[in-house]
Amino acid sequence: MKKDNNLYAVIMAGGVGSRFWPLSTAHLPKQFHDILGAGQTLIQKTFSRLSKAVPEGNILILTNERYKRLVNEQLPQVEDLNIVLEPAMRNTAPCILMAALKIFKNNPNATMVVAPSDHWIEDEDAFTNDLNLAFEASIADKAENIADDILVTLGIAPTFPHTGYGYISYIKNDQKVKKVSAFTEKPDYVTAKKFITEGNYVWNAGIFIWKAKTIIDAFQKYLPEMHRILSGGIPVYNTNHEQTFVNEEYEKVENISIDYGILEKSQNVGVVPATFDWSDMGAWGSLYDKQQKDAEDNVIINAKVISKNSSGNLIHSREGKIVVLHGLHDFVVVDKDDILLIMEKKKEQEVKILRQEVKEIFGEDLV
Repeated sequence: MKKDNNLYAVIMAGGVGSRFWPLSTAHLPKQFHDILGAGQTLIQKTFSRLSKAVPEGNILILTNERYKRLVNEQLPQVEDLNIVLEPAMRNTAPCILMAALKIFKNNPNATMVVAPSDHWIEDEDAFTNDLNLAFEASIADKAENIADDILVTLGIAPTFPHTGYGYISYIKNDQKVKKVSAFTEKPDYVTAKKFITEGNYVWNAGIFIWKAKTIIDAFQKYLPEMHRILSGGIPVYNTNHEQTFVNEEYEKVENISIDYGILEKSQNVGVVPATFDWSDMGAWGSLYDKQQKDAEDNVIINAKVISKNSSGNLIHSREGKIVVLHGLHDFVVVDKDDILLIMEKKKEQEVKILRQEVKEIFGEDLV
């Protein structure tokens, strides 16, 4: 499918990324970092990837108002009217509706993809192929065995029984777009293992494709009060008066995710099982998994390392920092300005707890 002006993309970039602390902070979240040392930040990489299918001028950025300067600096090609600023955190549903209303006002024939800003995908050609397949189903407004008004998501084939992801089950058939039968939030290990054995489950990557009109209609049906409040801004969306309306009305809407608010209620959801590799870059362990290892299975980013009897570690520092390890195994070592984090890799989920303790004892400027 060639790029055309009816295709739009919405990049969600408002999160703090607290599990990547101390690199990711409230002042400079992970999506604005070149975490993998690839020469582009995660949001720049996401923008570049989506621009292979969507015209650059049709890509919107959803973010918190405190990050507008960072978006302007890292994505100077994005016009201010395509930067949607949230004055308060209200989860994914409200900002997606607001973006859809802006897009629909500009182009009633629009079809849009919504994607997080902090995912890592190596095979971008496979991603583009899967995205175009989802676009085609959404534009047709139907797929085999799925009714009209289709909402499509991209699902990731699970590689192990991960308990930190949501799962999507689908009806097995030979169709490329499969009908979703259920969403399951973060199951326990036994349940996740059962899902993988059954073979018709994928991880929920949070990448969604639909017509702007279709998702707006879904909001009117399933979240009517949110639709009522935010559709009140239609006269000023895409104008210089938009932010004034958003600042006055946005905090009134319900705090709810698009999954809970819309997708789990709809009977017309399809999923494309992805053919591309994927990492949500959710925590330090995911970064370790994606990076090339040295002879001792250490991952070294930016640092200059002397390693003695040390293996399985992730070392991240400023460029050129000399780090000496002796007898350290399976640890995360992150040196960032005034913070040095040293912790066992297997306890990576406790980063949020440590971050909170630092905030309470030493001040919020460090988190």
